[in-house]
Amino acid sequence: MESQPILSDQNRTYGMGNPGYIPAAQGAPAIFAPPAAGSQGPTAPPASMFDSMPGYEGTMAGGGGGFLPPPMPAYPAPKPEPGPEQPHWNIPSISENTAREAFVQFASSKCCYSSAPAKDGVITSMEAFNTYRYRLETFTETRSTEWSHEPYTGQPVDAFSQPPPGPWDIPAKSPNFFLDGKQIIKVPYTSSVKTCHVCVGMGRRPCKECAGAGNKMCWVCNGSGYRHGNDRCTHCSGRGRENCRHCHGQGSTQCETCRGKQQLLVYINLTVKWTNNSDCYVVEQSSGLQSDNLSSVSGNELFRDSQYMVYPVMGFPDPTVVQAAQRLVSEHTAKYSQTSRILQQRQTIELIPVTRVSYSWKGKSHIYFVYGNEYKVNADNYPATCCCTVM
Repeated sequence: MESQPILSDQNRTYGMGNPGYIPAAQGAPAIFAPPAAGSQGPTAPPASMFDSMPGYEGTMAGGGGGFLPPPMPAYPAPKPEPGPEQPHWNIPSISENTAREAFVQFASSKCCYSSAPAKDGVITSMEAFNTYRYRLETFTETRSTEWSHEPYTGQPVDAFSQPPPGPWDIPAKSPNFFLDGKQIIKVPYTSSVKTCHVCVGMGRRPCKECAGAGNKMCWVCNGSGYRHGNDRCTHCSGRGRENCRHCHGQGSTQCETCRGKQQLLVYINLTVKWTNNSDCYVVEQSSGLQSDNLSSVSGNELFRDSQYMVYPVMGFPDPTVVQAAQRLVSEHTAKYSQTSRILQQRQTIELIPVTRVSYSWKGKSHIYFVYGNEYKVNADNYPATCCCTVM
């Protein structure tokens, strides 16, 4: 029996006994299917790729090293500050004209509301309610580290030239107090050059589209080399396969990790985050207006205290505000001092005006609320609405 030819494709030997052998149309050069796609190489860098840096032993790649506890503060605990002077706490009632104008504007903003109740309704009474909102803000700084890498193109290499500074010793430019921010800093004296772990220093990786063969099955003839009986496929010239467009027939593509440079600059990144952590307490009021509505409006600021660490407000006429201040200050101190550095705290007390307006329209009584410095209106049971159909 005549022996079959043994052909080589990219250092791999194929023959008729090989499952990759594809018969081609007579007279056409044979092209062979790629072997089954194997592993594409490691995606995560090995632990041996990273040097042990003093002060950064727990740093990991990608996942970070967790939070870094701040050093003990060098300043003494803050001294208690006196509470605010007690002004006249009663809310001045808004005028009837202001209440009516706010109601008319509210009705005009609703496409399905008639403005008649707002314009023609007769206001029968107006009641004002004292509502206070206490807010505590704690502005914190947190720091975390992680190993990072980038293609090596000749950047400075400084690892082990001297010990790196501690994570809390590296200066960072913080934003203004109570504004969130983030800064990523390359830690000095941690940069070194390593062989790319993805391409093993080759600069290229097997093409994922063709599994490194450089060619793919012809989509026109489905690999048979023929169309319509014995007609040779003109798309692949009867070979049954065509060059891979993704790698242009080379069987490999540039390594995306090192961008073909074969080496990586490996270093530690320090991530500094500034966060304004805020909590509020709103005194329950008996007007009938849901407290959730008050989160969207502002009030008249009665008290403001901003310093490194505030002392719970004292001397406020509403005892629930004093209790809320004590609870929130204690919670913030316990929650944030262990995992972050507290840079500043601020506590404020706002007086939010809420007016319940009763009015009569077509012989029936109704109510609505005007609240906040914005004179926002809530009227859940507006008496003149219609159903609109959007075409």
